[in-house]
Amino acid sequence: MSGLNEWTAALIVIFVGFLPNEVWRVLGVLFGRRIDEDSLGMRWVKAVATALLAAVVARLVLVPSGALVALPLWLRAGAVAGGIVGFLAVRRSVLAGVLAAEAILVVGAWWLGVA
Repeated sequence: MSGLNEWTAALIVIFVGFLPNEVWRVLGVLFGRRIDEDSLGMRWVKAVATALLAAVVARLVLVPSGALVALPLWLRAGAVAGGIVGFLAVRRSVLAGVLAAEAILVVGAWWLGVA
């Protein structure tokens, strides 16, 4: 009987969670091909997305929560600066920027004895 319950749960996840989301993703891909990336609307969308990301990073640095609370402001700000340097140094690679900032935070926490 428990096998039936597991299959029922899996089907519910597929039909309620996955399929409705996947429909919108497919429609986005189909209609997204027609959008001009250099249009005024897309530049506005990119600007808003960049501003939201900057706000999240600023909040993490200035008003941290969780484990970041234990780290001093200078270390958090230094990690952001190191992430920007890593991003620019490796041909504008987001992965390089994130890894550089994370490395600075981890090493800084270890050096301060926080972790």
